[in-house]
Amino acid sequence: MTTDLLKHAFDPGSIAIIGASDDPNKIGGRPIHYMLRHGYRGEILPINPKRPAIQGVPAYPSFAELPRVPEVAIVAVAGDAAVAAVAECARAGVKVAVVIASGFGEIGPEGRAVQDRMVADARAHGMRIVGPNTQGIANFGSGAIANFSTLFTEIPPQDGPVAIASQSGGMSQVIYGLVRGRGIGVRHVHATGNEADVTVSDIAWAAVHDPDVRLLLMYLESIADPALLARAAAVARERDLPIVALKAGRSASGQRAASSHTGALANEDRVVDAFLRHHGIYRVRDQNTLARAADAYLHGWRPAGRRLVVISNSGASCVMAADESESLGLPLADLAPQTRAAVAAKLPGFASTANPIDITAALLSNSGLFSDILPVLAEDPAADLFFIDIPVSGAGYDVEAFARDTAAFAAKTGKPVAVAAWQPEIARVFREAGVAVFDHGVDALGALAQVADHAALMRAPHPTWPAPAPVDLPAGDGRFLDEAASLALLAGRGLPVVDHRLCRDAAEARAAFTAIGAPVVVKACSVDVPHKSEHGLVALGITDAAGAEAAFAQQWDKLAAMGARRDGVVVAAMRRGLHEFMVGARVDPVFGPVVLVGDGGRNVEALGDVVVLVPPFDVAEVLAALARLRIAPLYAGVRGEPAWDMAALAEIAVAVGRLIRDADGRIASLDINPVIVGAAGGGAVIVDALVERANGETAT
Repeated sequence: MTTDLLKHAFDPGSIAIIGASDDPNKIGGRPIHYMLRHGYRGEILPINPKRPAIQGVPAYPSFAELPRVPEVAIVAVAGDAAVAAVAECARAGVKVAVVIASGFGEIGPEGRAVQDRMVADARAHGMRIVGPNTQGIANFGSGAIANFSTLFTEIPPQDGPVAIASQSGGMSQVIYGLVRGRGIGVRHVHATGNEADVTVSDIAWAAVHDPDVRLLLMYLESIADPALLARAAAVARERDLPIVALKAGRSASGQRAASSHTGALANEDRVVDAFLRHHGIYRVRDQNTLARAADAYLHGWRPAGRRLVVISNSGASCVMAADESESLGLPLADLAPQTRAAVAAKLPGFASTANPIDITAALLSNSGLFSDILPVLAEDPAADLFFIDIPVSGAGYDVEAFARDTAAFAAKTGKPVAVAAWQPEIARVFREAGVAVFDHGVDALGALAQVADHAALMRAPHPTWPAPAPVDLPAGDGRFLDEAASLALLAGRGLPVVDHRLCRDAAEARAAFTAIGAPVVVKACSVDVPHKSEHGLVALGITDAAGAEAAFAQQWDKLAAMGARRDGVVVAAMRRGLHEFMVGARVDPVFGPVVLVGDGGRNVEALGDVVVLVPPFDVAEVLAALARLRIAPLYAGVRGEPAWDMAALAEIAVAVGRLIRDADGRIASLDINPVIVGAAGGGAVIVDALVERANGETAT
């Protein structure tokens, strides 16, 4: 039925309005007004027991007296009347009900219970619900506007290539206004409200199947159906259709506010981040950024790199652009000597031909400078992106020529060209020429960085993993496996585990020391004590057999004193390397298996320098994620230290991801800390591990 949303909700043959109003400023009147005004092709069926006609359209006293069953019903009545109306629509065979009424899941458990019953009734009859607590949906391609927003009056709609899917009605309108303010047409504006049934993922899936949509913008407070959103993203990548998302609730306070606002459960932010990145969805931090790059995307820019060329008639603008480009990770292109020579031949002798290129006030006397130097720069293979900053122009400048030459260059080369022009009249000329123009250099450079980053995300390969292999957990019903059992599980999957022995008496500890060799670590092993160091149950740097025996005895006795189960004592080789990392995995209640990799050791919780990965992924994706850690500058080695074997760490992360995927929900989490990484080519070794069973898991 999700695919059918494109037909039934976005282009229905008939729409009924329960609670229709003759006043176009009332909630029950605005959709009728909009549909009449914007060319809805289907039949409008107002329901109002007090009026024979609504806004000139014949009205009906009740749903039962409609001449036919509508495809869509707008429920613009409140409380129990809304619940009853939804039930009547479902029994009659309505395909989609847009429930504008509030007072359901967003107000607490009682409202949630009513909402759940309403949805169950609808589903029993095959009807989908948008909302409740929704501003509605609107398709300006078909004129089907089941939406009561006032902004469609303030900012007239225009059909176009952009779709907007939002949980929040208000935010859907903000995004609409920002995009339309850039002169871009918008086809779809859909708000899902409480998402009792239809979610943003459903809307995204339907929107990416609209052949006229070329950009999808989303506002999310939760992701209720990540699997469907992942499928929509895959279709979008096949179509080269960018999806940009604003996911609110980054902070703990924001997550609480999101839950209060929509009744939705907040998703852990870094998992959301990893999910969106993995599926080629570009995440932004605010609504302005969400809309800012819309025309850049619609120009079809998919740059292969991010090396920037800056051109301005102001030296100060060149300096500021260089500063901003560095903060955005846009390196200034190192132009070839022949390029600089060719540019120099076109410019006055006092102009700068280094990148940034300051063409100076000579632009006032020679309006052809843009057309002279742009083709020369386009030939340089180091040039991926172009930024033109025009801080001053107007009388005496041939702005039309500047705009015409810039547009011709962009059309001929396909190179991304962003112009900054804060003077409204100058900006208008460039915009009318079809050039992407911004009020400020920061916005222009930000848009270039965004499309470059997003293009890389969309073309990143999506690896596949082999079919799952069996995962055999040891017998027992404890929440955790002890350390020895955890290490054995990992070793059985081929992961590099430290040489160790599980000992149950002092003699075994002595024999283990002899077999392994000095130095060793001695650690208590008990399912009741998953975090040993906090209880003084780890002894480091043992260099003789007597020390191993003594450490065994001390820890064995302490476990007894604590009343903890004594599974044994682990004697393990004490390994040294260049750095300690951690690799973890858990089953997220929304997104399923996820893997964490980051800086390890005792301070992992305090520092939190970790990245999250969503399966399936390969070594290359892990290495790219590790490059985002704060400690990344150390990987190559500093002050004579050798480079670290990050590939070995990445291979462990992939293997851990496959393990938790293969466990199929039987493992709740894995905590591997530390993983000691050696010099490049020297590998990595797992020193400690803790496996947590899923609730109720007692496999043998």
